[in-house]
Amino acid sequence: MKILRSLPSKWHTKVTAIQEAKDLTKLPMEELIGSLMTYEINLTKKLQEGEDKEKKSIALKATTKEEEDVEEEKPSTEDDDLALITRKLNKYMRGERFRGRKFTSRRDPSKKESSSHGDKEKWEEKRDLICFKCKKPGHIKYDCPLYKSQAKRRMKKAIMAT
Repeated sequence: MKILRSLPSKWHTKVTAIQEAKDLTKLPMEELIGSLMTYEINLTKKLQEGEDKEKKSIALKATTKEEEDVEEEKPSTEDDDLALITRKLNKYMRGERFRGRKFTSRRDPSKKESSSHGDKEKWEEKRDLICFKCKKPGHIKYDCPLYKSQAKRRMKKAIMAT
């Protein structure tokens, strides 16, 4: 009896159940302690399940945030890929492959080329051109023999370096 009175208030429901169900004068001490221990085990399990539920809800919140972060990162990687492709394309377009080999901006569009006069007009146009590299008339830097020889030397050095 003294044991039942000394228990905390959260045990009040179990104490009441024992008092009503069993005759406390004939109840052996081992059976009372066994019943209280069983209740204590069940009580701790319920408390742990309650804590686990709280932890699970927190874990779900964290998981939700991670999923949002992953979704936000996807567009940024796509943007990075697009930027990389754009840079590479611009670099390729600036390369010598897309530069015009013939300088035709001084051509007069009103003149029509014929097969007999075409070569003469082209020569007259080239005669007016001055090379930026060697400063001689008749060609542009791209067609300059000096520029081409220097380019060959650079290419040989690059091949030897590898």
